[in-house]
Amino acid sequence: MTNLFCFGLGYTAEALARRTRPFAWRIAGTARTPEGVEHIRAAGCDGFLFDGAAPNPAVTGALATATHVLVSAAPDDDGDPTLRHHGKDLASAPALRWIGYLSTIGVYGCSGGEWIDETSLPRPTTDRTRRRLAAEDDWLAFGRTCGKTVQVFRLGGIYGPGRSAVDDMRDGTARRIVKPDQVFNRIHVDDIANVLFAAAEGRGTHAVYNVTDGAPSPPQDVVAYAAELLRMSPPPEIPFESAPLSPMGRSFYAENRRVSNKRLRDDLGVTLAYPTYREGLAAILANTGA
Repeated sequence: MTNLFCFGLGYTAEALARRTRPFAWRIAGTARTPEGVEHIRAAGCDGFLFDGAAPNPAVTGALATATHVLVSAAPDDDGDPTLRHHGKDLASAPALRWIGYLSTIGVYGCSGGEWIDETSLPRPTTDRTRRRLAAEDDWLAFGRTCGKTVQVFRLGGIYGPGRSAVDDMRDGTARRIVKPDQVFNRIHVDDIANVLFAAAEGRGTHAVYNVTDGAPSPPQDVVAYAAELLRMSPPPEIPFESAPLSPMGRSFYAENRRVSNKRLRDDLGVTLAYPTYREGLAAILANTGA
């Protein structure tokens, strides 16, 4: 039996859990709060508390039978909390044969809008992305040292049911912020699940994969298309310079890149269900009603 343990069983890991249902994988994972643990258990999975501050002996016990591990918990100022508190458990886990680490395309920094791929040199520009790149390096080194297969997945902006421009239009929070020549890279959460499932099944030969839909697009176009699908008037355009953005939100606009997904298509053999945001948003609307 395949036993998947997820450090951080949230939005993306839940999509992977749904993807594995026809194959009867056993799923377990962590949450940072007791309420999150109850949510995991209500979904039919084994839930454990892990907030990154200290190890959990119950997690240690669960890892003894894990065959696959997915890590989506973010690094902190002291490094990766999963490695820090449960690295020894993972190293000694007798059945463990695959570890997937969820990172971000933000580690590449800014390419000036040019296309980049996994051979491009990462140039992180924020503390957040520098921590991510350091965590990637730590996980890959861990795999080499312990003889475990570790693969890193650099994700684009995640969207899907409940987290999309369609949802933003419906609840009135959508904004069309315009910065000339700016594009963002996206990926539907179900396509992330397809990629992770293929990798966990052993179909990949590389250590690092970009996970994006390969169709970088201006953010204002995505909102306009969601409005069109909903037959609503799009919100007015807002110049980037005057947009009410948080410091983190503004930092996203400071970087502009087009990220290739050729490796996941050619090496993992994954055909994306949603190759652009248009297919993804249309499917969200179809599944939730107009």
